[in-house]
Amino acid sequence: MSDELIESEIFKGENFTEKEFRKAEYENCSFINCVFSSVDLSEIIFSECEFESCDLSLARLHATAFRDVKFTNCKLLGLHFDVCNNFLLSFGFKNCGLDFSSFYRLKLKNIQFEDCKFREAEFIETDLTNAVFKNCDLTKAVFESAILENTDLRTAFNFSINPENNQINKAKFSAQNIVGLLDKYDITIE
Repeated sequence: MSDELIESEIFKGENFTEKEFRKAEYENCSFINCVFSSVDLSEIIFSECEFESCDLSLARLHATAFRDVKFTNCKLLGLHFDVCNNFLLSFGFKNCGLDFSSFYRLKLKNIQFEDCKFREAEFIETDLTNAVFKNCDLTKAVFESAILENTDLRTAFNFSINPENNQINKAKFSAQNIVGLLDKYDITIE
């Protein structure tokens, strides 16, 4: 990792699949309509940065640090957040596609997901205490040995969570989506 610090810059419309993305520490930077698809972002530090309408699908995130980072309207398919640097890991997502992404063993307490899609995403051994999934599509997302204490899933949909394999104490569900807790029993609810 370079010792270079890049502060308060705006990157707009950049395609980093065609030009090199500098290995540095990015602080308080904005990335708007940028393409990072399959780009190696390993060991880069992003602090208090915003990604808006960017494509980071299949980017490599080995030891990448996300500290207070916001993703809005981004395409984040197949990302392995589980290999990120977890020191001070903190991010939020709004209207993002996170299909096939992995959050394996991450501590994501108090995280906010709003209007996101998580088709076939992995939340295995993930700590989602106090997390909020507002209007999120969790089709075929895998929750296994996850901590969902006080997690708000009231407006989430298409999820299947086995209460016997996850900690769901005080989690919040709505009457409309409670069926997602009963899938394993193969029963008909009318």
